[in-house]
Amino acid sequence: MEFISTDAATMSPIGLFLQADWVVRAVMIGLLLASLWTWAIILSFGFKVSSVRKAIDKFEADYREADDIDEFHRRVAGRDQPIARVFAAGVTEWRRSTSGKAIDREGTRERLATAMGATVAQEVDRLADRLNFLATVGAVAPFVGLFGTVWGIMRSFTGIAKEQSASLAVVAPGMAEALFATAIGLFAAIPAVIAYNRYSHQVNRVEARLNRFADGFHATLSRRLEMEA
Repeated sequence: MEFISTDAATMSPIGLFLQADWVVRAVMIGLLLASLWTWAIILSFGFKVSSVRKAIDKFEADYREADDIDEFHRRVAGRDQPIARVFAAGVTEWRRSTSGKAIDREGTRERLATAMGATVAQEVDRLADRLNFLATVGAVAPFVGLFGTVWGIMRSFTGIAKEQSASLAVVAPGMAEALFATAIGLFAAIPAVIAYNRYSHQVNRVEARLNRFADGFHATLSRRLEMEA
């Protein structure tokens, strides 16, 4: 086993990486890639949730000012927004259920609730799709880093046995290399856990707003059913 030197250059993060064996290097590279992908998700998801919340604000404002549901539906048709798809699901089900001569009012109300509720669930699933990766990195990365640490410590003990010495010069490089793997694991896991908790809360808020809009639209269509009775 070759020992790494203990000068400042080789004890730096880059020096520890370059002198680590292939197992610890693979662990470090995997954790660094996971960290990069985690930050990409954090930044992109932040912009995405902000965009969805602004779209909901504008859509609700436009909806409150609209006098004619059919005209409003034509105006917002094709919008690539979760709340627009919930609205479209309600309008589509309304037209299907009221197109016949005999209208089943209770059945229509149930189908409206089911159609819009299913669309809300689908939109929330789509919005939260990448959060699973953050949860996985937050849960697994520390253990992967710990594996690199254990491997590095085993390498240090091998060096001690070979040199017949437990001096700091023999032990320190291997221990530093081992602990560096744990540090990278925590570097990947901590932002992932924080972002997962924060974004899960925001997704829940978006889901609540979509459900409130669906409930309000359902009430509007229910009153329209009674007026047409």
